[in-house]
Amino acid sequence: MPSRRKFLKTTGATGVAGLTALSGCTGDGNTTEQSTTTNTDGSTAAETTTEGTTTGSSSKDSIMFALTPAESDVDVEKQYKPLFNYIESEVGVTVDSTVAADYAAVMQAMKSGQADIADASPSIAIQGGNEDVTKVIGIRVAYGASRYFSLMTTTPDSGIEKLSDLKGKNVAFADRLSTSGSLFPLYMLSKAGLDTGGAPDGKPKDFSAKFSDHSTARETLINRDDVVAAGTGAFSTASHIPKDQFPKQFLDISAENDGDLGSESPELKLLAASDPIPRAPILGRAEMDQSLYSDIKTALLDVSKEDLINDDLKDDQQLWFTGVDKGSVDDYQPVQNVLDELGVTLGQ
Repeated sequence: MPSRRKFLKTTGATGVAGLTALSGCTGDGNTTEQSTTTNTDGSTAAETTTEGTTTGSSSKDSIMFALTPAESDVDVEKQYKPLFNYIESEVGVTVDSTVAADYAAVMQAMKSGQADIADASPSIAIQGGNEDVTKVIGIRVAYGASRYFSLMTTTPDSGIEKLSDLKGKNVAFADRLSTSGSLFPLYMLSKAGLDTGGAPDGKPKDFSAKFSDHSTARETLINRDDVVAAGTGAFSTASHIPKDQFPKQFLDISAENDGDLGSESPELKLLAASDPIPRAPILGRAEMDQSLYSDIKTALLDVSKEDLINDDLKDDQQLWFTGVDKGSVDDYQPVQNVLDELGVTLGQ
């Protein structure tokens, strides 16, 4: 098993909206950053924030919701607008939003008090729980499915038949802290006998990793001859893979088995599917006003599919989840197991 490693922080360029740091931090210096927030009425406001402070951003009147786009071709704030409107209606609070560069930036925003609620990955739920920074408000579900899958794919003409064939090759991944687009793909490669080295926060030894987001990883595989495989969430690539290539477990559980498997061009080939992964959480800042936290939690656990539909967006541009179920950081033990296998410790 690899030696234990920690994600280390590097300096971001443009505050919450531009932080590209890996989770955790070194030193105790503060940095002043500029970020832009978007209100639910569409207006924007520039604000100066100081990283490392503990001042909360929530009040009885407003909260800040941090978002991270899983795919580069999606306007995540438009997707979430119905949810923001729902929270405002149910709780009587104004919801402002900010789009972070990646999941690590979401963690930094929660830690510094720049955000109160967050669209986050399971890995951030684990780190936030370990550091008493965040609590799991609930686990998002899609059409009743509380589990999803990570896929390793290639092109039909790549000559790659199995994961071990990727030794010495270029592989595309999503965000470094993405559970389905980085951690589980790296875990599958490790189990196939490849040395993942310092990945995801460093360089793997047996292959070259290119990190971005789910849709960029998919398109990189499709369009670049030098990249022969991609690790993504099933929501990004399953529609490109013929149904007969999927294992029974995937077909029985996955929300992607909705009639669209293999319907998109170009065709991709499945190399491996992960075990089921607990879906991503919505997190709350542990130190925010607790009565407000409770009201928001109650509202989110009651949200319906209809509450989340944006009539101005096409079907394929809607939010990927249809509800929120009860959950806790303990639900993410399978993710912790993967982190342990990769030798990664999140945070300080």
